[in-house]
Order: sequence, then structure tokens, then C-alpha cells
Amino acid sequence: MVPRYARPAMTALWEPEAKYRIWFEIEAHATSKLADLGVVPQSAADALWDWWKTEPAIDVAAIDAIEAVTKHDVIAFLTWVAEQVGEEARFMHQGMTSSDVLDTTLNVQLARATDILLEDMDGLLDALKMRAEEHKYTPTIGRSHGIHAEPVTFGLKLAQAYAEFERCRARLWDARAEIATCAISGAVGTFANVDPRVEAYVAEQLGLVPEPVSTQVIPRDRHAMYFATLAVIAGSIERLAVEIRHLQRTEVLEAEEYFSPGQKGSSAMPHKRNPILTENLTGQARMIRAYALPALENVALWHERDISHSSVERFIGPDATITLDFALARLTGVVEKLLVYPERMQANMDRMGGLVHSQRVLLALTQAGVTREDAYRLVQRNAMKVWESDGRMQLLDLLKQDEEVTAALSPEQLEEKFDLDYHFKHVDTIFARVFDTDGGELDEASGAA
Repeated sequence: MVPRYARPAMTALWEPEAKYRIWFEIEAHATSKLADLGVVPQSAADALWDWWKTEPAIDVAAIDAIEAVTKHDVIAFLTWVAEQVGEEARFMHQGMTSSDVLDTTLNVQLARATDILLEDMDGLLDALKMRAEEHKYTPTIGRSHGIHAEPVTFGLKLAQAYAEFERCRARLWDARAEIATCAISGAVGTFANVDPRVEAYVAEQLGLVPEPVSTQVIPRDRHAMYFATLAVIAGSIERLAVEIRHLQRTEVLEAEEYFSPGQKGSSAMPHKRNPILTENLTGQARMIRAYALPALENVALWHERDISHSSVERFIGPDATITLDFALARLTGVVEKLLVYPERMQANMDRMGGLVHSQRVLLALTQAGVTREDAYRLVQRNAMKVWESDGRMQLLDLLKQDEEVTAALSPEQLEEKFDLDYHFKHVDTIFARVFDTDGGELDEASGAA
């Protein structure tokens, strides 16, 4: 975990003291149920919870010192707790194995981390919706292959991002359910020395569900799915970040990151205003995606268990969730403060002499009786003149001068095909699909819902 890219609430989930507190709760809840079942004395459970009510500080250094001797983290923790609680602590961990504690704790941490990520996602969705509504009808050029295609609105760009992140949120919600399982099943997962009712009780107390078959460890296909979901979200973050970076290029400059008073863009060039936040998000997205691969590699453990997954998860659990938390918050800030330049969008769209309307002329010619092949040839030969003039010529003027074109379409008909508003007639329909809870009303013109 790099402190530069970490926020306090998420980081706190992964601190050693937070981990040990979850360990204790697992052990104490298990002991309580064992006492209820008559396996251990009720006094043992009472002793644990009585000590816990004192809100004891967790002495991480002392536990680490014990682990330096035992070479076993769970044993070190149990030893330290026994030193605090006294003789009754001997009934802790009855029938349990280390993985019961470690795996359940990891899933508690991932579930709680996901709750923070879901809040982050809600904040981003709110920002995207607000800016999309603001620029619902702000004309801009749509690009394919980086080349001018046809007009869109900037609001549609943001609506697309909203829809994508709404899907991401749904996947994240499902991933939380996938990961929120509990295993208190003992060595090789047979419950030979611990009653399944103990697992059910611990799961209920921690907001988890029992793992159907744990084989001593919780199956890592769950974790692979979880981290793969984070990776997909990272891909969506990068997609929007890259779009903003392209729009901020000097030659484009249709939108840019907010540049605060006193901010410096370059140590050498005082004029620079660089897209540093979205470039940073691109890098963070690469890291989050990278954590998915070792999670996939963790699925294939030996027999009922090994611990090859353990060291991996000590890295990727904190790093992936902390980095994604930071990235979502940063992207939300970028969207909220994004500087948008409608005049530049219009100027860029007008720069190529009306080429963006070429398809409408093509279709009009075919509807007027010209073959598609001839219609394409007629429009393209005029469009290429505009292209080669770098927009100094106007497509409409050239078409009006082309006798083959005017034999099929009048000047008035041609002019009508250069109406910008034509391209935005279904913006309301798209917005309804994205933002309305009922999925949008039927668009009679298109027949689409």
C-alpha cells in the first residue's frame, strides 16, 4: 500500500489492529456457541467477552514478538490473548484451525471494503448524472478511430459512462455476496471437532453466510471472481480517464481537468496544464487489474489446502481495495470539477467543412433513386476535396456544384441534410434508458424502449 494513494477509512480496515479485532470476535463468538452447546464452560465465553468489554488496546508489537518465536501468527495471537484473559482462554479455538480464522477474517475485510467501494461508486454515479444532465444537449463531435464521425452531445458521453459504472456497481454488489462467506469447519473442513452450528452462529454474528464446502480453506474461485470484478471496474475508470485525457489535448481542448490557483504543470514550462489526475488514474487502473492475475492463480491449491495463496492475499487484499477506493474518489473529483468548453466543441465540429453530415447526404441520394454505390462515390469525391483542403472548403457548397448530386437532390434538400439538431432527436430516449428507473418510455419514432 502506497500512502500517497490511500484514504483513511479504507486503510483502517487493513491495519494489524483491525485484523486482530476480527480474529478475536471470531474466536469469542465461536466460544460462545461452543458454551451454548455444552462443549466448553460458559465461564470461558464470559471471560473472553468480559475482557473485551474493557475495550483493550491490541498490542501488535507484543504479538509480533511472540510470532518471532512461534513462527505462527494465529498461535502468537492466541498466546497473547491468553496472557490477558487468563486460564479460561484455554477453551478458545476448540476444534478450529488457523484457516477458519484467517479466511473468515479476510472475507469480513473484503466485505467491509466493498461497502466503502459501493459508497464510492454512488458518489461517482451522482457526479456523472449531474454533469450529464448539465450537458445533455451540448453538441460535440463523436469520433471513431480518433477521427471525426458524426455529432453527439457531451451529455451522451457522460451518460455512457454512467451506464457503464452502474453495471460496475451491480457487479460489485454481486462480488460482495460472492465473497461474504464464513468457514469454521476445522482441519480439512469435515467439522470432525467443531459443530457446524458454531460456523452458522459465527457467520450470523459477522454478517456472512456459511461456506457450503470449505475443505479447511474457503475456495479461491470466490476471491478470483472478486478481484476480477475490481479489475473490470478499473478498466472502466481508465476508459473515462483516457477520454478526458484526449479531450484535454491542446489540439482538441474540449474539456480539461480543473487547474487550481497556484498549481504548477511543469518544472520547466510555465504554460503547461497537464491531465495529471487522469494520467494517474490510468496508472492506478493498471495496478488494480494486475492484482486479478495472482487471484486467479490462487484457485488451484493442493488437495484440501496449502498456503501458497496466503502471501498473495496479504498483498492484493489491501492494495487492490485501497487503490480502487482512491481511484474512484479521484475520478469523482475530476468529473465534478471538469472544465467543459462548448464553444471549442462546436469549433472543432465545424473545422472539417461539414463532413460530419456525409451519411445523411448518402442516405438521401439512395432514397432519391441513386444506387448506394453511386451515392457513396458522389459524396466521397466531394468529401475528399474538403478533407484535402483541411476544411477550407465546405461540403455543402461542393455538393450544390456537383451536377450528378443536384440531379437527384435540390439545394434546399441538401441544406436540410446539414441540420445539426437532427442528430439529437433521440437524446431524450437514451437519457430515459440510462437514468429512468423504469428503463425509459417507448420512443415512437424508433420503436425502441
